[in-house]
Amino acid sequence: MASDEEDDYMNMAFEEEPKPAVETSLQRRQRLKREGEIRGRVKSKAELAAEEREAREAALSKSMLEGAQAKKSKGFAMMAKMGFKAGSALGAKENEDARVEPIRPETKDNRAGIGLDSERKRKLNEAAESAEKKVKVDENEYRERVRKEREAERHERQVYAAMKVCERMDEEKQQQVEDTSAATGHGSGDEDANNHVIKKKRTLSTRPLKSISVVWRGLVRKQEEAERDRRIKYDLQQSSTVRLPTLEDDLEDEDDKVAIGKSQQVTYSVVEDLDEEDQELDEFNALEPGERLRRIVEYLRKEHNYCFWCKFQYPDSTMEGCPGLTEEDHD
Repeated sequence: MASDEEDDYMNMAFEEEPKPAVETSLQRRQRLKREGEIRGRVKSKAELAAEEREAREAALSKSMLEGAQAKKSKGFAMMAKMGFKAGSALGAKENEDARVEPIRPETKDNRAGIGLDSERKRKLNEAAESAEKKVKVDENEYRERVRKEREAERHERQVYAAMKVCERMDEEKQQQVEDTSAATGHGSGDEDANNHVIKKKRTLSTRPLKSISVVWRGLVRKQEEAERDRRIKYDLQQSSTVRLPTLEDDLEDEDDKVAIGKSQQVTYSVVEDLDEEDQELDEFNALEPGERLRRIVEYLRKEHNYCFWCKFQYPDSTMEGCPGLTEEDHD
């Protein structure tokens, strides 16, 4: 008795393969009509040019040293006998830039003369290189100009600081001379004391500008001009306001007037040569900030034994311990 697992070949059913679709006569006529229309249609110039370009690119993309045509070439056979192999440079062993493929032909699709495209490429390359160089030069010039401007601004600030030091030290030196003169008995005691108090209260120089050293004369000139403008503005404001009548007491002495603010001992007077031309100062201001700073530093060292970079006044002209004259010496 056959087991259940045995196959029953007598009762097996086989799947039939699908029969191909039968083309009717109508469908056949329509297909033949479409194929005839396609074969009979005249292609446009653009389509013909596109097909020609595709065929040309396909042919040029193939290596000329491979395939049946290369093997039939007599020239290739001669080079192969001399040791040439496809993919290697002709006659070059170690040159990486050597050409391994023949020069590809280039077709002209316009009426321009031979070599015009190369000339245009050369001009474009030259224009691109010149533009790149100009950009680099402009960038370097801009950086150099910005650096010089920042350096000039820093020197201007240092010039102003050095002028302030010159003003302070010259005024102190002048005051010491006047104090020594007063102590030795020149002039009356009360009058000298009064003059000393007045000079202490004044912040601006009352000497003629040309008697001041040119290295810091410009600072005093600017201060005098600013003070004069402020005084003129103040006087104009005072003249436009209504002043109330004040009580005048005949019994008040000068000390009482000073105490209540009715009298001003310190009066402002414009220097005589403020409006005069100063050619020496103009020539000094026309110098570069670095040169002006150098002259001021030299003046401080010569007149006061003071080093602007050390910020220290040395006891004698030898200035022992000072590294040098310039800022770089003190780095």
